[in-house]
Amino acid sequence: MGPGDLSEVLGPLPSSHDSRLLVGRETFDDAGVYLLSDEIALVQTVDFFAPIVDDPYDFGQVAAANALSDVFAMGGQPLTALNIVAFPTAELPLALLTEILRGGQDKVHEAGAHVVGGHTVIDSELKYGLSVTGRAHPSFLLTNAAAKPGDRLVLTKPIGNGILATALKKASAGDDRFTGIVTDSVASAMISLMKVLNGLASRGALAVSSRCATDITGFGLLGHASHVARGSNVTLRIDSSSVPLLDGAMDAWKAGAMNDGLKRNASYLEPLVEWKVADPGIRALLCDPQTSGGLLVAVHPDRVSHYLSRVEGATEIGEVIERDTFALVVD
Repeated sequence: MGPGDLSEVLGPLPSSHDSRLLVGRETFDDAGVYLLSDEIALVQTVDFFAPIVDDPYDFGQVAAANALSDVFAMGGQPLTALNIVAFPTAELPLALLTEILRGGQDKVHEAGAHVVGGHTVIDSELKYGLSVTGRAHPSFLLTNAAAKPGDRLVLTKPIGNGILATALKKASAGDDRFTGIVTDSVASAMISLMKVLNGLASRGALAVSSRCATDITGFGLLGHASHVARGSNVTLRIDSSSVPLLDGAMDAWKAGAMNDGLKRNASYLEPLVEWKVADPGIRALLCDPQTSGGLLVAVHPDRVSHYLSRVEGATEIGEVIERDTFALVVD
């Protein structure tokens, strides 16, 4: 489902009016936030998908990191997680599922949380993910509706893993166009980065008094950036030359690696972006759906250097300006 589909599907549904619901679905934020007391807010999210990598243990870790990221993107700390599994029992051995669950559990434990159960259905396609519950202080939330003009935009992980994962699948299927691009080292670096939790990036944002962040996942960098622009009623200006790319991602796109999610994202973003860069490869990568991507954080200009020093790999990629004709401007 693309970002544009959310409005069409959710639009006819009535909104909830409860003063304790601090963050609902209206701004397409990363998780829901419900006030329990003056000092405790509940953060809830769910995410699952089909395998993006071949190794079951790696897949479990990546899927868990991706689901946990939504809590971190709100400034929360994960507490508990429930496994969500769709599994073709007639086609795959149960030992494979054990490895997936082991990978997920190890990543949940790394985040300081606990797996407390889950639900499994028999399906024709393998899918795995988590429903995660966390906690946050209601006065120290990160949301996609708190960016202010003058803030600088910082991205904490390079992009391009959607295109690279597509190329990896094609290479594994014997497509010679990609065998020399998605080398073992390139694939290993991509998978390792997807397994990195966004906890440090989240805590760093709170430490520099940021109140605006989102994680970069299925809607791509620009799709999630557009939600920040909409939620905060601002325009985001992004310097495309500053956006970090995964090794091999541009070469994979040039060799023909595309995915349906990228096409849907690009179509949705067409009326929202003022493009000042013509390179079709750069445009594609900025729309590329990510799995367990980094955080996009709006940081006060006086605190950018402090944030960059706290979060390894973080890169300043743009700024927040007053709302203009377009939600996004890409230089």
